[in-house]
Amino acid sequence: MVGRELPPLPVSDFVAIVNQTLEMAIGSVAVVGELANFRVSKNRWVYFDLKDERSSIRCFGTVYMLPGPLEDGMMLEVRGTPRLHDQFGFSFNVQSIRPVGEGSLRKAAELLMAKLQEEGLFSDERKRSLPYPPQRIGLVTSAESAAYADFTKILAARWGGLNISLADVQVQGERAPAQLVNAIQWFNEQADAPEVLVIIRGGGSADDLAAFSTEQVVRAVAASRIPTLVAIGHEVDTSLAELAADVRASTPSNAAELLVPDRREISAQLRVTDERMTQLLADRLRDERRFLADVLTVAGDSLDRLLRRNRDRLEADVRLAQAYDPALALARGYAIVRKGGRALRGGLTPGDQVDITLMSGQASATVDSYADTYQEKRQERRSGVKEGS
Repeated sequence: MVGRELPPLPVSDFVAIVNQTLEMAIGSVAVVGELANFRVSKNRWVYFDLKDERSSIRCFGTVYMLPGPLEDGMMLEVRGTPRLHDQFGFSFNVQSIRPVGEGSLRKAAELLMAKLQEEGLFSDERKRSLPYPPQRIGLVTSAESAAYADFTKILAARWGGLNISLADVQVQGERAPAQLVNAIQWFNEQADAPEVLVIIRGGGSADDLAAFSTEQVVRAVAASRIPTLVAIGHEVDTSLAELAADVRASTPSNAAELLVPDRREISAQLRVTDERMTQLLADRLRDERRFLADVLTVAGDSLDRLLRRNRDRLEADVRLAQAYDPALALARGYAIVRKGGRALRGGLTPGDQVDITLMSGQASATVDSYADTYQEKRQERRSGVKEGS
């Protein structure tokens, strides 16, 4: 069609041909420039200019494409398609936006941080503790990254036997934020969700780490129903996703160290505990033996005293019984007089028949006379008391 003159076209046809030509010749393209005249309409539509020293283009998109709060003067990489609108002229229809350059990235992060901090997304009250150690881990990172290799290597060396589910995503570039958000949501939608969600990336420039400070990713981390552990870059790097996480690790290696104990240290602690328990048990047994020996000694002494008291009491009872033994009285020349089978102490009258027991035998007798000397002596004592008084 070079050199061929087109017939006169209606305006609508001309717009359609231009858009078709732009789509076929250019399609989707990324443009870098300085943000100017940024405004949001009805909390839905976004309008701004993208410019450099010589040129400027008008851009149009929706708030859902914003990586976070933006300010005029920031350097942006905007991906979109050139479009000739049938009423508003030429514009660049935005598909994605991301700040570029250290200054713009820092400014974007500061604006977003202030916004989210005001909403309370970074507050300590929202933080949850992680299971220790977890058995099921959801891991969001690039499978080809050094961060993935370091993290899994340290986990295996320190503890092992863990179930790790990997969501292999891009961790930098314009596609990274959407992939990170989708991975977080995918883990959260699982019926048997992991116990902890780990998001890691190794070191890099501010531009390399920018995806983890976008509003979409930060909000996805904050909204996760699974407790989150985020480690981005080196120890000096801090992304907004780390601030929104339940726990932040300084590096991917540190994330593995925070998740699980070192089994070698645990084994050493168990050995020390075993030795201590063995010693405590030995000490306790020794103390119990001493206590038992003391109890046996006291019990033996008490038993000896009880036996001596009972023996002395028995000997006294024997002596008392012997003192009352009639045989001893008979041996000393006494006799037992019975009347009608009952031993008498007195109260006889002449003519009574009595049986007499002597040491050497038995005898029967008839009482010829009886004088009650006990009553006579008793009467004499009474008479003496009356005379004395």
